[in-house]
Amino acid sequence: MHFDLVDLRLFIHIAESPSMTQGARKAFISPAAASARIKSLEENLTSRLLYRDSRGVELTPAGELFLHHARVIMRQVDYMKSEFTEYGTESSGHIRIFANTTAATEFLPEILAGFLAERPGVTVDLQERLSRDIVRGVMDGSTDMGIIAGPVEADSLQVIHFSTDQLVLVTPLDHPLARRKSIKLAETLAYPHIGLHEGTTLLRFLSEQVALHGNTLNMRIKVYSFEAMCRMVEAGVGLAILPESSARRHQQTMGLSVIELDEPWRVRERSVLVRDLQALPKVTRTLIDILLAQNQGSVQAKK
Repeated sequence: MHFDLVDLRLFIHIAESPSMTQGARKAFISPAAASARIKSLEENLTSRLLYRDSRGVELTPAGELFLHHARVIMRQVDYMKSEFTEYGTESSGHIRIFANTTAATEFLPEILAGFLAERPGVTVDLQERLSRDIVRGVMDGSTDMGIIAGPVEADSLQVIHFSTDQLVLVTPLDHPLARRKSIKLAETLAYPHIGLHEGTTLLRFLSEQVALHGNTLNMRIKVYSFEAMCRMVEAGVGLAILPESSARRHQQTMGLSVIELDEPWRVRERSVLVRDLQALPKVTRTLIDILLAQNQGSVQAKK
């Protein structure tokens, strides 16, 4: 069995593209050459990797398995290249991060700003993803690290806890619920809610919790940030559920009441997910160290 790194990278490009032509373009080779290389790969592996038709390409089960291994191998090659860059320091490299809504919009931008300002040779690809996609991305090697809130069901990954937050209810100061010390989610469902935009981790999570009561969220409007949610609440548009750290920060400049949620799922343990911490490039490990230090967290790695 023989294949080279060019074949692996080409296959990844094709698998992540809607067509052979676009995948070949990303790999900077002609569609004919790409087709010939894929055919050679399939013959070498004695397995069909792609279904081809007029609509494009689709991975076969064998293709899905090959894609997983190709990503792992190419990610490790990229790690090795990063380790042997100038002086072998963390001054250059590329990091891909899959993160949940809170991380991607609240605390990561500030941390990354300082991190990148001190390292002009480093680039970062930050993508907001749902929890299940974050776990899957770390497992299959399509991302270097993931940042997630809540329990993680993935024994093959290292889970590094770095902070704890909790979800709270935010109301206007003159709302009938504003003087409550704590409240059940079900007690809020009679009022209109303000949520984050479709596809965010928090919206999906809350919708699932409400569905357990046989209800749906009375969603009046969906916005694109926690600040926008709080401004809507202050104006009397509705209620909102968001992380306490964000709610307390915006409470300092807005007329908001913050109420504890009397729910077992309100506490959100934040964690970094990696396949193997020691196998990561120095630049990625440095970012994780900064994240832990800024949140005064403790490392609880398990495999």
